[in-house]
Amino acid sequence: MRKADLIPNKIFTLPQLLKEVKKLRFLEKSIVFTNGCFDILHVGHIASLSQAASEGDYLIVGLNSDASVKRLKGPERPVNNEGSRALLMASLAIVDAVVLFEEDTPLAIVKAIMPDVMVKGGDYTIEQIEGAKEVTENGGKVVINPIVPGFSTTGIIEQIRKL
Repeated sequence: MRKADLIPNKIFTLPQLLKEVKKLRFLEKSIVFTNGCFDILHVGHIASLSQAASEGDYLIVGLNSDASVKRLKGPERPVNNEGSRALLMASLAIVDAVVLFEEDTPLAIVKAIMPDVMVKGGDYTIEQIEGAKEVTENGGKVVINPIVPGFSTTGIIEQIRKL
């Protein structure tokens, strides 16, 4: 598949995404949502995204904006700016849509799109995941992916600093 010109079309604003979600609901497609900073893409991210994609028909990735990453991860992050991270995420065949968000959590997006499945990677409990309550109360489910040991953006940055 050599459709590189289509990659930017997978990056949505929230109003654009809501129109797409409306079409998908009409077509009875199941919508999966996951989110993260995805600052330096690694095998742990790919494992989590692959598992998320297997949960339904259409995978939406909520991507923290640069300002959001800075608040969550510190002043030296992100390493890659939001435009680069969004383009990289959109280039993955398993990702159907990417939407940036400015807040520290994707709660507003979750409430707006109300996915059928919400997937979060990590050592979370369902009670700790913003939006999980809303998704389950709407009849959806929440899936927590295990972390792939030995892979983290922070770990990669630390390795680079040692060079």
